[in-house]
Amino acid sequence: MMTLMSIDTALKIGILAPLITAILVPFFAVRINYRDALGPIGGVITFIAALHVAQDVLQGGSPTWTLITISDGLSLTFKVTPLGAVFGLVASGLWILAALYTIGYMRGNHEHHQTRFAICYAVAVHAAMAIAWSGNLMVLFIFYEILTFSTYPLVTHKESQEAIRAGRLYMSILVGTSVVLLLPAIIWVWLSAGTLDFTPGGILSGRLSYEAAPILLALFAFGVGKAALMPIHRWLPAAMVAPTPVSALLHAVAVVKAGVFTILTVVVYIFGFDFLSMSGASVWLAWLAGFTILASSVVAITKDDLKARLAYSTISQLSYIVLGAALATAAAIEGATLHIVMHASAKITLFFCAGAIYVNAHIKNISELDGLGPRMPLVFIALFLGALSIIGITCLILHILPKSEKKSGFFGFIQEIMKFFKAKK
Repeated sequence: MMTLMSIDTALKIGILAPLITAILVPFFAVRINYRDALGPIGGVITFIAALHVAQDVLQGGSPTWTLITISDGLSLTFKVTPLGAVFGLVASGLWILAALYTIGYMRGNHEHHQTRFAICYAVAVHAAMAIAWSGNLMVLFIFYEILTFSTYPLVTHKESQEAIRAGRLYMSILVGTSVVLLLPAIIWVWLSAGTLDFTPGGILSGRLSYEAAPILLALFAFGVGKAALMPIHRWLPAAMVAPTPVSALLHAVAVVKAGVFTILTVVVYIFGFDFLSMSGASVWLAWLAGFTILASSVVAITKDDLKARLAYSTISQLSYIVLGAALATAAAIEGATLHIVMHASAKITLFFCAGAIYVNAHIKNISELDGLGPRMPLVFIALFLGALSIIGITCLILHILPKSEKKSGFFGFIQEIMKFFKAKK
């Protein structure tokens, strides 16, 4: 694999391929088959590049690309960390699936402005890859904002009054928190440490007092509105008015994952484990994350709208990742990183299923799903597996089925579920 391209080339391709895809889309606005093919092709190219970069990081490398050096400790630099390598794989890999799904959904639902949609989607993935591979807080902040503005047209895509209101809430919370809280936090780090570079072990030890550490951490935690901690979570359920491919982008591919990735990165490479442990600065964040986990789960149960329930489930799942960051141990960070991968894979599956149900049956509410399984068995099998994944159970059903009905392996399990749905016809 490594012979296909150099690491420097892979780093540049991974960042620029989604942007080039977005630039090319308008030229094929009339030839829709070519236009729609650009997304999956861009996703494959980006994912291959991300695999190269991740392999180099796994071998101890730190792929780096510096565009501009402003001063010592301040530059436009991309430098891939282990956390960034994982997020890059998630964003690029799921873009392939999301791009394929988007073609069927947008055409099947006869959505308008599909060219604009494809452009903004690709720009959002470009921003997510740049965030994943950012080398310092300045680069991360720039592309964090690009991600927000590029997804606004997607949230308001339907151009209804409800969509416009959701877009206003989306922008007011995400831009407001980043400008009022996140940007001052970054400036504070610069004034304290003289650098914004991501450094293993952190850069604030000995440069920031223990008393000030909880305040700075709060600016980051609430300034990263995309992490959807309560009480700055309301933008996420409101954004569910957007088409299902947008929900997949928000919940799995880019937006909220960029939020929790930012918090993990700040904890690991700006504060550092030892500094947070000794100062106790993250104890309050652990309590807030725990509250968000429980409260959003309770709210989710009350929602009949399938996408709304999935949205509140996402708020809960994100706070598991924030909780891992707040615990400030290597094991907790590893668990939080793996949870990003798990939640992205499971939640994109669930939203794909919700979209398939809407396009084929025009049903949004959970209370109306009864009897739909036999008509759409594969969709409901995927929904079932995604739900099991999101609650941490994968193959428990294999131990429940009678031994005489069991088949070997995963495909046997699928076969038994298919039999169940056929029997219900």
